[in-house]
Amino acid sequence: MPSARDVEVLLVEDNPGDARLVHEAFAEWHLVNTLHHVIDGVEAMAFLRREGKYATGYRRPDLVLLDLNLPRKDGRQVLADIKNDPELRKIPVVALTTSSARSDIDACYRAGANAYVTKPLDFSEFLTALSALRVFWFSVVTLPEDDS
Repeated sequence: MPSARDVEVLLVEDNPGDARLVHEAFAEWHLVNTLHHVIDGVEAMAFLRREGKYATGYRRPDLVLLDLNLPRKDGRQVLADIKNDPELRKIPVVALTTSSARSDIDACYRAGANAYVTKPLDFSEFLTALSALRVFWFSVVTLPEDDS
């Protein structure tokens, strides 16, 4: 299992404020060098498939934090693409979104999401949620290794 410092995370988030909060939280936890950030679903799939500007110098992430409401390619479709791709499907995906709609929650789990977290609107509650994710995914869980 990688140590917390070895874990690579892909944040797929188009909201600059939410992305900044995640970046700041990772920096506080000394995980800043492990967080990659893309702003839409098309770029997320390019990163995951190591295409274009991501063809060299990047390894596949150990975890994806995925917003659902994204430009160009919706997060729901990104989740489906990840879980339907034999090379990507074992990467854990956490839906991290503002939607608390039961239909979104159920659809994400049916599509293979490993967790669903509704972003709290309150700043301190958002940091608490991120901290809980950090503890679980970086301290408790044994993540799969990249086969490629």
